[in-house]
Amino acid sequence: MRKRWLSLAAGVAVLAATVVPAAPAMAAPTFKVPFPCNQSWSGQTRSDHSPANAIDFNRTDDLGDPVVASAPGTVDVVTNLGNTSYGKYVRINHGGGWTTYYAHLNAFNVSVGQTVGYGRVIGYVGTTGGSTGPHLHYEQRSGGSAVKIKFNGAQALYWGTKTYKSDNGCSGSNTGAGTVNTAGAPLTVRSGPGTGYSAVGTVADGAGVTIHCQTSGTTVTGTYGTSSIWDRIGSGRFVSDAYVYTGYDGYIPSVPRC
Repeated sequence: MRKRWLSLAAGVAVLAATVVPAAPAMAAPTFKVPFPCNQSWSGQTRSDHSPANAIDFNRTDDLGDPVVASAPGTVDVVTNLGNTSYGKYVRINHGGGWTTYYAHLNAFNVSVGQTVGYGRVIGYVGTTGGSTGPHLHYEQRSGGSAVKIKFNGAQALYWGTKTYKSDNGCSGSNTGAGTVNTAGAPLTVRSGPGTGYSAVGTVADGAGVTIHCQTSGTTVTGTYGTSSIWDRIGSGRFVSDAYVYTGYDGYIPSVPRC
């Protein structure tokens, strides 16, 4: 796989009486890999990165892949720096001085002031800003300074490249639930993720479906806008996500990619 990365005297006071100790730092949240459950990504750290403690995440054909919150918090920055620096990026405030940064995004999926939890899609992998190719630039900061990243309390590899598997948003089975909404007509089920595949049945309007995995395919305009996402609801059975209410804009974080 071709990898593409971005290089992005205090005075001392002497007190005659009592020395007041500094307040202890707040414990870090339990951060998780910033991608949906069960996905594996190659993460690289290097000493000439800016900041050095950041990780660049990459995998094959990752442009547009969903990025999720690595811990619960409140979104406090959603901005676009144009063709420089982070480009489109999101910052999440986790409290206690802890923040995370998600940079070079292709698009946003949250707004300032929004509360997010594990597995919440906040944006999509892109190559905006000072980037030479699609990837996610990710940081964990304490008190405004980038620190060495930890996932589930274990420090990431410094320095080098490592594959990280996400358990972000995993809960029980890795399936999702959806409700078909076609405003009356049955929804055609295809043998593959696209309108060019053969029809193998229908699902009634209003019926519930179990989504085993999701993938990209033919772009379809339906009840929930225009989408290229297709949901596998059984062996060799796919329906367009544009007609399925799942509670998410885009991919469901807990459902694997087909």
